[in-house]
Amino acid sequence: MRTTYVLARHELRLLGSLVLWLGRRTHGGGEGRTFGHARGQGAAMFGLAFVCVIELLCTSVLLREWPTAERVTLAVDVYTVVLVVALHAASAVRPHVLTADTLRVRRAAHVDLRVPLDRIAAVRRETRTPGPRQADGELDLAVNGQTSVTLELTEPVVHTTFLGRRRPVRVVRFHADEPDRLVAAARRG
Repeated sequence: MRTTYVLARHELRLLGSLVLWLGRRTHGGGEGRTFGHARGQGAAMFGLAFVCVIELLCTSVLLREWPTAERVTLAVDVYTVVLVVALHAASAVRPHVLTADTLRVRRAAHVDLRVPLDRIAAVRRETRTPGPRQADGELDLAVNGQTSVTLELTEPVVHTTFLGRRRPVRVVRFHADEPDRLVAAARRG
């Protein structure tokens, strides 16, 4: 039951992000400087949405003899296209945020990690392609398979996974559209 609740809450956040994106607003960036991370994934996400639209059209043609199945499939396919666009919107409207005491590292609507600036031992621009498995104490938040900023922490912060499991992390790697600007701002604090 908890998993159903988590998935429903996530979809509502995605749809809310879509509304914010259409209204050209951001979520949670008012208290500090924002750093985007969605620019690198736009083409891939809209390519996926395009493929979903082609599938929708082909399925409609194939199921035209069975109107009930066609309508059900059409509804599911339209919802899928909306969710794919909403996933990109969630990345666009939820940027990383740097305040006077915290760096808020985000990824779409499912990761929101608050790192106190006094726990950052080192911050650097480092372009990496993470492997399929993360080492203990590491968190990789890649966009299009790459990260561009690495944070090394003096003591761990707790990352809560999508389904609620808590794990400590000491190294955080993530993508930022302008990594040099983020690294310089984080060093200044």
